[in-house]
Amino acid sequence: MKILIYPDEILRNEAQSVENIDGRLQSLIDEMLKTMYASRGVGLAANQIGELRQLVVMDVTPTKEGPHPIVLINPHITEFEGEKVEDEGCLSVPNYFAPVKRAAKIEVVGYDRNEKEIRLEAEGLLARCIQHELDHLKGICFVDRLNPVRKMLFRKKWAKICPKENSR
Repeated sequence: MKILIYPDEILRNEAQSVENIDGRLQSLIDEMLKTMYASRGVGLAANQIGELRQLVVMDVTPTKEGPHPIVLINPHITEFEGEKVEDEGCLSVPNYFAPVKRAAKIEVVGYDRNEKEIRLEAEGLLARCIQHELDHLKGICFVDRLNPVRKMLFRKKWAKICPKENSR
């Protein structure tokens, strides 16, 4: 499974709600998790692999503790609290990290792969990851959240990195 690289147009599209959690979706979830782990990421949105579906997979657990994947289908954030600025990266924007302001604590509601509603309260890396991945579902990339100076620096650096990334 190939991860789309910024500025691929699909990354700018909004994902559609998942209507059925069927065998095809279960296979997609498994493939997304495999791709995320192989890429050493902590999250992956369906948009990033060309599927415009409201689906994200995440795992922010340290490797030594074993995998603890989280699957969110049709997720939405119901509460935001506080602010925190920390560096972020993205599998669709490889080799680039920059500080992004996010809510420090959130609550998210969605469905797991077994059609069970889940409600998570999250802070730290998990809260940041959820916000980052849900942005993807809205067609927003983390570089869109950079301040004007950082955006300008990103564009200059990305012009040098991008051709190399697209040829891999």
